[in-house]
Amino acid sequence: MTESNLLLYCRPGFEKECAAEIMDISTRANLPGYVKARDNSGYVVFMSSTASKLDSLNQQISFQTLIFARQLIFMQALLRDLPVDDRISPIMDTLQNLPVDFYDVMVETADTNEAKQLNSFCKKFTTPLRQKLKSQKRMDTHSPWRLHLCFLNSTTCYLGLTHKNNSSPYSMGIARLKSPKQAPSRSTLKLEEAFKTMLSEEEASSFLQNGMTAVDLGACPGGWTWQMVQRGIRTIAIDNGAMDEKLMDTGLVTHIAADGFKYRPEKPVDWLICDMVERPLHIARLISQWRVDGDCRYAAFNLKLPMKQRYMIVMQCIELIEDALDEAGIDAEIRVKHLYHDREEVTVIIV
Repeated sequence: MTESNLLLYCRPGFEKECAAEIMDISTRANLPGYVKARDNSGYVVFMSSTASKLDSLNQQISFQTLIFARQLIFMQALLRDLPVDDRISPIMDTLQNLPVDFYDVMVETADTNEAKQLNSFCKKFTTPLRQKLKSQKRMDTHSPWRLHLCFLNSTTCYLGLTHKNNSSPYSMGIARLKSPKQAPSRSTLKLEEAFKTMLSEEEASSFLQNGMTAVDLGACPGGWTWQMVQRGIRTIAIDNGAMDEKLMDTGLVTHIAADGFKYRPEKPVDWLICDMVERPLHIARLISQWRVDGDCRYAAFNLKLPMKQRYMIVMQCIELIEDALDEAGIDAEIRVKHLYHDREEVTVIIV
């Protein structure tokens, strides 16, 4: 059993980007290895060429800095040909070699239509497995580790561990959100997920306070503006198109028909948000200039990605923003995630 292999969930179709990223990170961490990635599988496996202790690997690879990975699992084994009449026994046998107990267990699949057919099985299998773990005294509420089983089919699964402070808390790494009926568009879910998963609760309380101000570039019809209004943040909506009437009736929105690339506020605002459909490098330059000129304190925006070289483009945009902020002597943190509600895009937050 090895401790250095990784199982990474991602959006189906983004396996190459997830693979390129983990190879880049492993190289910088001096962790040689290779990846196994199958198109539209919804996951990537990193196979390490050297052994590393679990705690050491957990410190080397940070889930929060991963862009295209929805979940970071320290893979321990691939179990094949599990007996249909008793899958638990070989799983428990494998766990004997693990030196840690678990605060929780998660049985799931990758996020593909084929794999999701196993969802009902996974839910039913979780209860007897948890009961067995409790009876064998392998459950410990003080442990930082969670047991993960990712089933590829009903008799094959990856067995691994996730750390409480270095992983997604959600099943399949997906924050399930309901689309608010009052929101003008479903794009509102992108910003809601960003605030929910890319900011800690303490940060959200501090950075998103009632009475703050914001500018929404390319706001029409108001999906992102709606998120700010729900938090009592007065927002200037910049778009030549029409805004949602109910949103305007809140009295917290000022609509200005203007070009998002040319508009600047009369005085600095707390937040700049932007979901404009434009080349990613153009958006990166625009946001950087706002931050460098002091027109905003924080920013949340999407980078629409091309069909090819998506990882390279994202890294170019991050480098452009970092260089601009460094040159201006601005100490800020750039966070980037390919969220569940994103599609051919990534979400960036600068705080």
